Amino acid sequence: MEPEREYWDIEIEPRGSNFSLNLKEVWQYRDLLQMYVRRDIVTIYKQTVLGPLWFIIQPVFTTIMFMFVFGNIAQIPTDGLPQPLFYLSGILCWNYFSDCLGKTSGTFLGNAGVFSKVYFPRLVVPISGVISNLVRLAIQFLLFLAVYIYYNSTGSNITPNIYALLLPLLVIMMAGLGLGFGIIISSVTTKYRDMAILFGFVISLWMYATPVIYPLSVMAEKYEKYMWIIQLNPLTSIVETLRYGFMGAGTFSWFWLGYSFVVMIIVIITGSWVFNKVERSFIDVV
Repeated sequence: MEPEREYWDIEIEPRGSNFSLNLKEVWQYRDLLQMYVRRDIVTIYKQTVLGPLWFIIQPVFTTIMFMFVFGNIAQIPTDGLPQPLFYLSGILCWNYFSDCLGKTSGTFLGNAGVFSKVYFPRLVVPISGVISNLVRLAIQFLLFLAVYIYYNSTGSNITPNIYALLLPLLVIMMAGLGLGFGIIISSVTTKYRDMAILFGFVISLWMYATPVIYPLSVMAEKYEKYMWIIQLNPLTSIVETLRYGFMGAGTFSWFWLGYSFVVMIIVIITGSWVFNKVERSFIDVV
């Protein structure tokens, strides 16, 4: 009589390649992923007076400040677009990217207690942060649409075009860049804590290398020698494509959008390699 075969729901095997994101295993833990997403969303709203209204208040006041400082005092043009729409479109992109980056960059240090006790794919945590941030993005996008409809109804020079349909791709690219850079930062700062200070400084300057408060056309006209810095920034083409698609102003290039997409892929591959390598021994370091 043959011995009864044993079947296991989950088998933990040695990781094959450091470059693998192991998304199949992440999918097997999708219930845990959903739980983390719900936890992140509930944590944001818990013990707050205004709840999700903070997601509207922050970009509104930031836009007002940008209008006062950069629009009125510095007299930086906005490509003929209404200032609220111009700044909101940039803030929309930057906030989602920086939120994803912030959530994922603390993966190892912020979850060391859980990681040391329970096994599950570590990528569940940063991926859940990227997904939960979509709630904030959706709320701020509705704010953008409300302002957009208002200016469109008042006869402003706004001409949307077919490139607005690239919005889902732009969101995926922002999420990928935030995830990739975030897990790289998380992996590096696990051993070298002071690097968190350096990365924080770099990220704070990154926004000024992104056309959030100025159009790319201004840089091309007045500061041409610095254009290479702005164009090498993978977020530049994302912000410019969003403005061009919804408002018909700005600079659109399939070449630079493709460049940003390739950078996103490289960053995710590099991040997965670093993340997988650190994952094996980070408990001993922490």
